[in-house]
Amino acid sequence: MDAIVAKAADLPPQRVVNGISINADLTTGPYFLDGHDTLPKLFAARCRELGERTAHREKDFGIWLSYSWSDFYNHARLIGMGLVSLGLKRGEVVSILSEDNKEWIYTDLGVQSVGGIGSGIYTTDSASQLEYLVNDSDSRFLFIENDEQLDKYLEVKDKMPGLKKAIVYDRDGLHDFADDSVMFLDELYDAGRAFEKDNPGLFEAEIAKSKPDDTAILVYTSGTTGMPKGAMISHANILYSLTSSVEGAPAYPTDDQICFLPLCHILERLFSGFAPIGSKATVNFAESPETVFDNLQEVSPHTFVAVPRLWEKIYSRVAILVADATPVQRWAYSKALAAGTKKAEFELAGKPVPAGTRLAYRIWDFIVLRNLRRMLGMDRLRRGGTGAAPISADLLQWFLGIGVPVLEGYGMTESSGVISINTASQNKVGTVGPPVAGAEVRISPEGEIQYRAGNVFQGYWNKPDKTAETITEDGWLRTGDVGFLDNQGYVSITGRLKDIIITAGGKNITPAEIENRLKFSPYISDAVIIGDKRKYLTCLVMIDQENVEKFAQDRRIPFNNFASLCAAKEVQELVRSVVDDVNKDFARVEQIKDFRLIDILLTAEDDELTPTMKLKRSFVETKHEALIADMY
Repeated sequence: MDAIVAKAADLPPQRVVNGISINADLTTGPYFLDGHDTLPKLFAARCRELGERTAHREKDFGIWLSYSWSDFYNHARLIGMGLVSLGLKRGEVVSILSEDNKEWIYTDLGVQSVGGIGSGIYTTDSASQLEYLVNDSDSRFLFIENDEQLDKYLEVKDKMPGLKKAIVYDRDGLHDFADDSVMFLDELYDAGRAFEKDNPGLFEAEIAKSKPDDTAILVYTSGTTGMPKGAMISHANILYSLTSSVEGAPAYPTDDQICFLPLCHILERLFSGFAPIGSKATVNFAESPETVFDNLQEVSPHTFVAVPRLWEKIYSRVAILVADATPVQRWAYSKALAAGTKKAEFELAGKPVPAGTRLAYRIWDFIVLRNLRRMLGMDRLRRGGTGAAPISADLLQWFLGIGVPVLEGYGMTESSGVISINTASQNKVGTVGPPVAGAEVRISPEGEIQYRAGNVFQGYWNKPDKTAETITEDGWLRTGDVGFLDNQGYVSITGRLKDIIITAGGKNITPAEIENRLKFSPYISDAVIIGDKRKYLTCLVMIDQENVEKFAQDRRIPFNNFASLCAAKEVQELVRSVVDDVNKDFARVEQIKDFRLIDILLTAEDDELTPTMKLKRSFVETKHEALIADMY
């Protein structure tokens, strides 16, 4: 294949980074962190080493409570032993249906430690989706968070014949509940204690049996096209992702981080589930995705990874606050942002910051920016990360301007979470960074980004035909993304191969850049460009409810629900002004000729959105066919 290839710089096989010993030839393997070649072995060593130091924090009745590494190990051990006592065998799957919490992580490591395979299920999934995922993975046990999720299980339990037992974490509202197929977590702990008493040392023996090629976890794809597929990720895949990114995305034992994205998703599973075991950092569990802004202020993390939707929301909040500020405050903010942006431009260019620019920044940072970061809960943030979907370069530059380093990375489920990342020393805004250490990226003649490294997954669970479609004949992972490599080896993504729009005039257009420019407005939360096989481009727009409602209230524009807000003439004109402004930066064939507002509030329960808040383009186009037809 005639393709453009970029290879990451080779690193010494043996080295110490941030106090972590790495012994790995990243081009061939095996991969070791502090002498351990599987996650369970590393987990057991960390828990012995760190003992009563805090591993996790979680809120209970409004108070942050700390849980040690010893707690982590002991609970994971009891879960593992309890499952073995109930008949779990090595290589069998255990599913977890729960929001983020410490028990999710305890279960995941307990299952892996006894040779099982952990598989997460989104709490937004329906009962029928739960049935599909349990049966497709041939899960033997299902962990359930609470009574709400238990209802889904009870609805379809007779349709999941391979399931031996469901285990519920939270007894609230279920004290009088009884079902032979259901037990509670404290009962599983009791079973684990009893089994361990009769089989001392078995848990440690099972950990010692773990091998790099064992499948550690199943991660189901979000299902933007067809039914979800279970990606098999091995311990070697996980260790590669951890070792290859230790230098690019450093974390330290003194770090606090926040877990708020679904742990079913590979990004959060890697960042909050596995990476802290390597780095010895402390994970703070957000109370819910809705409270993450409050939790950010309370924790003030050192590292924080989020999807673009959250970074966009933070920018929108600040934009609205600035709009409501006094003239003097707005003037001070604009001066501070200009000083921060100018400093960031020199740093991004790799040039020394002039003394005058540095002094101006220090002054405005002291007067404005430091307080802004404190208000956002980002005054200690050393590294913010963004991934899982495209993000606007303008948004990243804004964050750099206020002194918040948000660095874009790229990965997918099938690459065990990471392909390339921007780093503090190698950051090129508008790209997703160079390939991680030991990895290779190439661009096929069709423009597809293809990847080869030690974290390419083992294949799809029971779907060899789908695996064959995803891996090229010469062993490269087909990402499905379109992009290019610059002369320094940085990867840029321009869109999805399947999303390329070919207009009636034969013009190829990748919609992601146009959509990102629209989403930079605080009044637009999402946008879908339409135009395949059509004469011109149009757009379906989702407005930001909070910000547009405030816009309407400030101007006394009458509305009584979301649909009437979208229908208001002034709101339509507001969105038109954003569209017109974005159109100025694109060629005529790439300009949006018309738009319609989606006047229904969407959540992750809706077919149009994935649980990580990515729009499913095909669903949106099908469901809103009438709106699209009206624009043509």
